[in-house]
Amino acid sequence: MSMVCSSFTSGPRQYDETFYEFRTNYIKPSKMNEFLENMKKNIHLRTAHSELTGYWNVEFGGRTNKVFHIWKYDNFAHQAEVRKALTKNKEWQEQFLIPNLLLMDKQECEITYLVPWCKIQKPPKEGVYERVTFQMKPGGPALWGEAFQRAVYSHSNLNYSKLVGVCHTEYGVLNKVHVLWWNESPDSRAAGRHQSHEDPRVVAAVRESVNYLVSQQNMLLIPASFSP
Repeated sequence: MSMVCSSFTSGPRQYDETFYEFRTNYIKPSKMNEFLENMKKNIHLRTAHSELTGYWNVEFGGRTNKVFHIWKYDNFAHQAEVRKALTKNKEWQEQFLIPNLLLMDKQECEITYLVPWCKIQKPPKEGVYERVTFQMKPGGPALWGEAFQRAVYSHSNLNYSKLVGVCHTEYGVLNKVHVLWWNESPDSRAAGRHQSHEDPRVVAAVRESVNYLVSQQNMLLIPASFSP
């Protein structure tokens, strides 16, 4: 997958009202297959109301038996309309919501915006994804945005991995940035990572960015069969 990117705008301005809801569901270990089968069968009841950007199983990185999905909204009014419509949708509640809640331990939600220098394009259907989460120092993109952009581009422009999207949190833990990458396989991802660690251009860009970094974590994601 590729990204269409423009130059970074200095400052935290957010002109585009479109946002992405990041949801993580922690599934009871013995119920994972049942949960995914129900999702596959009934996901259309949910996508009838808003756009599903992607749906993945977590393969590596932290607790397994969890799924991660992203929903797109035009603005907060749009999200409110969707939630209102779902509360009145008996079929969705009986076939989708209530059965799935019984199979979960907990769920988490974050609201994020794309950084102003990237636009998402759809990736190839086959392959694996990596979500890398960076906890940055307080101050927002006005503080760390340009250095972070250079670090991300140092990987994507040299084709060590294909960039899918970069989002920062609006609700949830603040000063958090999620970067989603695509690779053909876990092995191709590992090869690109090893090569990038030896590339002085990448090392220089990352060294600048880590001055603003508190912590980072990654997950390897496998697309569900019904993921768009």
